[in-house]
Amino acid sequence: MAGVAFLVNPASANGRTGRLWPTLARRAAELGLDGPAYLSQRPGHLAQLANEASESGAELIVAVGGDGTVNEIAQGLLDRHERGLSVPDMAVIPFGTGRDFARTFALPRQRDRAITNARDGGVQTLDAARVSYRSWSGETESSYFANVASAGMSGAIAERANRTSKVLGGKASFLVATLAVFSKWKPTMLSVTVDDEQRHGPMQDVIVANCRFLGGGMKMCPDADPTDGMFDVLAIGAITKTDLARSLPKIYRGTHLPHPRAELLQGSRVTIEADVAVPIQLDGEQPGTTPITFEVLPKALRLRVPTPDVFA
Repeated sequence: MAGVAFLVNPASANGRTGRLWPTLARRAAELGLDGPAYLSQRPGHLAQLANEASESGAELIVAVGGDGTVNEIAQGLLDRHERGLSVPDMAVIPFGTGRDFARTFALPRQRDRAITNARDGGVQTLDAARVSYRSWSGETESSYFANVASAGMSGAIAERANRTSKVLGGKASFLVATLAVFSKWKPTMLSVTVDDEQRHGPMQDVIVANCRFLGGGMKMCPDADPTDGMFDVLAIGAITKTDLARSLPKIYRGTHLPHPRAELLQGSRVTIEADVAVPIQLDGEQPGTTPITFEVLPKALRLRVPTPDVFA
């Protein structure tokens, strides 16, 4: 198959991706999916490699890794989109612990099925997001995300989970981090603007969702549609321990809404401000704090997804 490039994060899944990559590469070639491999050497490297692969003529980039891998590759592809350059299709062979991006699209986890989907899957055109925020050094920075972002408690949860080895898997690691952070977290006075709607008050978290899952399978915005040109924005007020205990099982099923301490809004532009800076997360990464602005980039990515005839 012409024009394929593999972008591999050997550190994902606690290094399991790197250990299994040679076997995966051989099997992909046997199934007709063959091309050069670009292996990440440092954080952020995959964005550069995505651009290099695109410049070398790749028509399909296969992301091999987890949500962080997808996020880095999306940085490179979305930068090309913003500059008016050609953007290859993207496929994902999920190897990370969270696999939240893959869940929305039911991307297969089993090796041969994931390879087959990358080779023959249909193309779904997705929205993404441009983001402006305050970096940890205090400068205004810009970035992108493809899955889910947030400001507040979940930024601290992502940071804590990413400091662990995640040997228990994504769901358990994020659940432990959620309980640990929640026990000490205090609601912050946030100002949230979604298009022309404004909300102000004490909030635990504000979720800005392009897709549906974060935190190792939490279906926080169960109706988020990455093709509708809008974010689903979930503003979560001052919840109690009892609220959390009752809601957590429902969150994994996506049945927690409506909730008396949460409000769901929709829009294509979102700003979040706070008197005291709160941490943010973009697809599980923690680049800085509020203030933060999100803008939808309609139809910016092309993803290979399963279709009824792919595995027939």
